[in-house]
This record gives sequence, structure tokens and C-alpha cells, in this order.
Amino acid sequence: MKNTLHAILISLMITLLCAALAGCEHKAALPEEAKPLIVGDAITFPAASPALKNIVTEKVAAPLDRELNIPGRLVWDEDRTVRVFTPFAGRVSKIVANVGDKVVKGQVLAELQSPDFAAAQTDARKAQSMLKLGKQALGRVKELAANGVAAGKDLQQAEADYANAEAEANRATARLKLYGDSQNIDQRFNLVSSITGTVVERNLNPGQELRPDQPNAPQFVVTDPARLWVQLDATEIDLRLLTIGAPISITTNQYPDDSFAGELKQIADFIDPLSRSLKLRGVVPNPERRLKAEMFINARIALAKNEFPTVSEKAVFLDGMQRFVFVKTGPETFTRRGVKVALDSINMVAAQNGLKVLGGLHEGEEVVVSGNLLMQQMVAAARMDEAVLSKTVKSAPAITGTDEVQAGKTGAVIKPASNPRSAATVLPSLKPMLFNSARFKL
Repeated sequence: MKNTLHAILISLMITLLCAALAGCEHKAALPEEAKPLIVGDAITFPAASPALKNIVTEKVAAPLDRELNIPGRLVWDEDRTVRVFTPFAGRVSKIVANVGDKVVKGQVLAELQSPDFAAAQTDARKAQSMLKLGKQALGRVKELAANGVAAGKDLQQAEADYANAEAEANRATARLKLYGDSQNIDQRFNLVSSITGTVVERNLNPGQELRPDQPNAPQFVVTDPARLWVQLDATEIDLRLLTIGAPISITTNQYPDDSFAGELKQIADFIDPLSRSLKLRGVVPNPERRLKAEMFINARIALAKNEFPTVSEKAVFLDGMQRFVFVKTGPETFTRRGVKVALDSINMVAAQNGLKVLGGLHEGEEVVVSGNLLMQQMVAAARMDEAVLSKTVKSAPAITGTDEVQAGKTGAVIKPASNPRSAATVLPSLKPMLFNSARFKL
């Protein structure tokens, strides 16, 4: 009875062992056409593999036209702007122009009652009178000197007096013409515009007392808004990229779909010691007057073309301390390759413009941008299986009979021999390799 039970148990164990071996063989013996072939860093997929549908590639782009993005603001063009201040103390008697009015050169903006201006008119009138008197005196002395009645020193004195009167008259008249010539001493002084443009600011009211030494804003600001200045703050690192005359493209939140063309006109000769920024100035035409002064803008300054090709940041992944990409080297073959990339030194968004390729790739090559991480895992798993298999084969007992172990890059395949004991001996050490070999089902 005991011998019979012992035989049944042995038979059952042999049956279970054969079933386990058959199950492992079934798992390991995946259809060859469904498995990718991994040789070193190259992965070759079967033409009918469904994994190819999930792999997306992009070409390495040519060197891109670069641009520098700098925030800034718009201000009045100071070459076409005048700020009107009163040169005389006085009281505002009449306001002629208001904000938004278009004026021409010499047009009156406001009238003042100014005793100081009346004094200037009086000085000019007196100077003219003294000049006339000095001219008459000089004529008489010359006549007397010609007849030998007047001394020579009297003639010299008369000539000097006339010269002084003439100089004073010229000075007083020139000053009066500078602020508005008037034949009448009426104390009325006119604030006028010295350019043709638009009144954009007014800082006085009727009856207001004005003095030229008051530290106030100008009484009027007149400008031509058909052209504006662009004030920008660049960084120190941008200095080597900038050149005067570079095109500028301006965008604003108010007109998100439009851009305005301008030009870089000036680069400061110093770095701001507080903000460590570099001051830039450009001009932008504004014929339709859509842009307004003090509007915040974003300026894109065109730079010289980059000398390096660019690759999508989705294609680059990090393995240890080095970056890699998968390059399409055949119809269904992808090879892992080390690359050297760097973000551009100017203010660019990598997600939009890609990464600058310093080495490892050439323009026009196709790189994987979707599915590359899965292929990286496959290459890593294959290398791990190689290491485990090599270690296991060296440490496993000798296999007798006709048992064979075929080691490949993606796993191991067992061909059982007629001797069950030899198969049972090697099975425990090969089970991890068979599991790793069947890890990826594509």
C-alpha cells in the first residue's frame, strides 16, 4: 500500500513538473513575428507590429530665425513732441486749445495777462528809442568834427554810445520776437505751439496764476502721435546679440491678433546700476493712431539666424547624466543615439522653438517624439536580461543529454531533452529569464 501511494505521488509530481515546463515553454515561445529584435541600441519592429502605430517621429529642423522677446512700453516720440512752459509770470485769461485738438505751428494755445511780458515790451520800446537818439547824436558829432568844432574824443564817445544802444535794441527786440512780437504794451502774452501736432496734455485752468520757476508739469504737451518711441529693458547677456537697425515686431494685449513693425534706434552705452538692465529705444510708425503712449507691449527683435539645427524637446530624454534620442535608421528600425543639446541663450520658450542641437544629430534626420520612453525601457530590459542570463548560465549545473539553452538578445528559449531530470534541474534557474523575455508584448 505504501509503495503504491509513493508511486502515485511521484507520478503526480512528474505530471505537475511537465505541465509547468510546458507552460513556461508556451510563454517563452512567443511568435517571432510579434517580438521586436533588439541588437545593442537598435530596435527593429516587425512590419505588422501594432506598436509602430504608436511611434511618432519628427525631422530635425533647420537652424531657426531667432528673435529676442523683451517687454516694454510706448512713449511719445520726443523728436516730435514739445512741452509748453510759460517764460513769464501771469494769470491765465483764456484757454484756446484743449486735449485732442489738432494745432499748427504758431497757433495760440492760451492767453495770459503778464506784467513781466509788459516789462519786456517796454524794454524793447525804450531800447529802440535810445537807438534812435544815439544815431542822431552820432550824426551831429560827426558834422561838428568835420568842421573842426568837436574834438576827436567826443566823436569816439558818440560812436560808442550808438553801438551800445544798437546792441541793447537788438537784444530787447530779439527777446520780444522769441516770445511774440507786439507793437502794443498790453500785458497780453500768448502761449503758442512751436510744432504742428495734437494737444495730448493740458495742465492749467482759467484764472490760474503761473510762474516760470514753479516745479509743475508743462502747461501743454503737443506731439505728433503718428510715430511713437518704444522703451525696452534688455539684460546684459543680450548685448552681444543686438544691433542698431534691427527690425522690431510689437504686439499688445489690446490687439492680440495684430503686430506692428518698428526698428531699433538706440542702445544705451551703460548698464543701469540698480536693475542691471540695458536700455533700448526703438521707433514704431502709428499712422492710424491705434497705439497709445504708456501702453505696455511685447517687442520681438529679429536676430541673426542660428547656426545649429533644432530638435523637439519631446524627442530628448535623460539616461543617467547623458541625453539621448531614438533616430529612425530604417523603415522599422530605431537606434538610440547620444546627443548634446542646449537651450538657446536668448529668451525663447523651448516648447515652442525646440532645443538647439550642439552635436549628435543632423538636419533632416527623423527622431522619435512619442514612444521613445517605451523603447528606452525595452533596451534597458534587454540589457538586464543579458546580464542575468550570462550570470545564470555560468552558475547553473551542467545540462546532460540533449538539453539546449538558446540565449538571445531578448531572452532565452529552452528545448527540453528526453531526460526529465535534466530539465527539472535547470528550470528553477531559468524561470526569471523567461519572465523577463515575455515582459513586453507589442
